[in-house]
Amino acid sequence: MFVTAAYAQSTTTEGAETHDAAAGEVHTETGVAHEGGHGSGVFPPFDSSTFASQLLWLAITFGLFYILMAKVIMPRISGILETRHDKIAQDLDEASRSKAEADAAVAAYEQELAAAKVKGNAIASSAREAAKVKAAAERAAIEASLNDKISAAEVRIADIKTKALADVGSIAEETAGAVVELLIGGKVSKAEIATAVKASAK
Repeated sequence: MFVTAAYAQSTTTEGAETHDAAAGEVHTETGVAHEGGHGSGVFPPFDSSTFASQLLWLAITFGLFYILMAKVIMPRISGILETRHDKIAQDLDEASRSKAEADAAVAAYEQELAAAKVKGNAIASSAREAAKVKAAAERAAIEASLNDKISAAEVRIADIKTKALADVGSIAEETAGAVVELLIGGKVSKAEIATAVKASAK
């Protein structure tokens, strides 16, 4: 009997607690403060009774975040930055080396161009001098050939003139003999005719 009553009382108490819990949940879900005094109506972050736990969790969260930043995130960021810095420095060195090579190539090209210009001018001058010398030699050879031809022509002209004069004398003698024969009706000796022709020629 006593056990039965105690069980019934316990069942009634549990039912009431269950009803109160259910009522509290309903009131909490609907946002209505419980009449029993379980909710104070203060926003939890502003509740002064939870400041200590909030500060504790803030310190723990900050510490974990700091450890995460110091051990994981910052090393990765530093590694990335260092890699990029090394890459940039390498690219700058490569660009500087390429620029130096380009400048050296340009300087060598300009030097070779200047040497080629000097060599070309020297070759042109030498060609002009050689052409002048060759032209002078050819001119001298042509002049010498012309002089030889002129001399030979003069010799031939003198020979022809001598022969012509000799023929003229004989022709004059023959003509004079014929004219004298016609005029006087007699013959004259060749010696007399030659003497007369020579005398008239002088």
